Amino acid sequence: MPPPTDAIATIRAYLETSGLEWEESPPSTFVITLPGERKLRTTVALVVGAQSVTVNAFVARHPDEAHEAVYRWLLERNRRMYGVCFAIDQLGDIYLVGHMPLHSVTAEEVDRFLGSVLEYADGSFNVILELGFASAIRKEWQWRLSRGESTANLAAFAHLADDQPTTPQE
Repeated sequence: MPPPTDAIATIRAYLETSGLEWEESPPSTFVITLPGERKLRTTVALVVGAQSVTVNAFVARHPDEAHEAVYRWLLERNRRMYGVCFAIDQLGDIYLVGHMPLHSVTAEEVDRFLGSVLEYADGSFNVILELGFASAIRKEWQWRLSRGESTANLAAFAHLADDQPTTPQE
C-alpha cells in the first residue's frame, strides 16, 4: 500500500516555507536538519507510512560511562514529553522517536513535532554529554590546556575540569 499523498503533500508544503534544510527521498521520506545551540544540528527523518508518520532523530552515541544514570535521566524525561520519546538502539545510541497519526498531519502539527525534537535534542545534549562522557571531557580539557589550545567550545563543561563530582545542569 503506497503512503498517503495528502500527508506527503502537507509535509512538503510545510518544509518548502519553513526555511529549514531538508531533502526528500521519494516517495515518502523527508530528512530535515534542525539547527540548535548546544547540539549544533539534529537530523530528523519523517517517514510517511500507511497509518502514521514515523519521526526518528539521532541525539547522541552510546555513553562511554554512567549508562544507568544516562538512561534513567532520559526515561524520567519521557513522561513529560510531547509526541516523541527517548529510545536507544541495539548499540545503545540515543534517539528521539515518535509517531504522528495520518489524520493529524497538518502544518501546525509537523511544526510542533519538529519543535519538540529540537527542544528535547538540543536541551538534553549537554546533560547527556556530562553524564555519559565526563571522563572524556576532562581528558580533552586537560589535553587542550597542555597544548595551549582553546577550550571555548567546552565552556559549558568548565566545572568538570575541577575534577569534583557535580550534578548536571538542565
